[in-house]
Amino acid sequence: MSTYFIGDIHGCYTQLMLLLKKANFNAKKDYLWIAGDLVARGPDSIKVLRYLYSLQDHAKIVLGNHDLNLISVFFGKRQNKKENAFNDFFFSKDSEMLMHWLRHQPLLQIDEDRKIIMSHAGISPYWDVSTAKSCAKGIEECLSSQDYIVFLESMYNNNVMHWQLNLTPLEKLQYSINVLTRMRYCYPNGQLDLTCKEIPCFAKKPLQPWFLMKKKISKEYSIFFGHWSSLKNTRVLHPFYPLDYGCCWGGELAMIRWEDKKYFFQSNKK
Repeated sequence: MSTYFIGDIHGCYTQLMLLLKKANFNAKKDYLWIAGDLVARGPDSIKVLRYLYSLQDHAKIVLGNHDLNLISVFFGKRQNKKENAFNDFFFSKDSEMLMHWLRHQPLLQIDEDRKIIMSHAGISPYWDVSTAKSCAKGIEECLSSQDYIVFLESMYNNNVMHWQLNLTPLEKLQYSINVLTRMRYCYPNGQLDLTCKEIPCFAKKPLQPWFLMKKKISKEYSIFFGHWSSLKNTRVLHPFYPLDYGCCWGGELAMIRWEDKKYFFQSNKK
């Protein structure tokens, strides 16, 4: 049995299958952890969801910003744009089932025994493990509730960039979504910046990558994340493992085997 961590698939089904074949992935014995952004931009998002759904308990998923966008678009709460490549979801018989499954997926995966954390974008420097779990669970409960449509209408707020005790319940959810699915940089005081996408050496001061901020989570945890394709040529030190190598942009799909930390890559040259 092996455990594999894979970055932003973005609908690149062919590359996913080739990558798993390279690693001799066994769907009955091995486990695949996926760091969000399963869909969008690539040509075969619905095939990716079908395959991951078929893995059942052998797939451990966190939702990314593009996955949340798909849910919102499918249920009529955001505009469907051509670059999303979501049209298949409106004409397939299994779309309702897949959307029901997708909106019941978590935004955080933690293995306490092996000290592993995975989220799509990262972990707030303000959070310890308990707080991170609580914040992620709050979002998951809203997405899987009968009132999920109401939540989809208000889950984004670009003005909630600071973790404060006096945040309203909705603002805590909005901040948590910003952290778990959208974050790259913070200011020295911990305030989020959601605009800069540059590699760290080109980012304007005083912005700092979230993973270089002083954190409350112990260094014994290995933290896997995606979302940041421009990091692919940047050295990021343990315990952080960036997984997005820009496959949908003509880069690579990347995967790490936990047991020996071996990397596997599949090119998507355009």
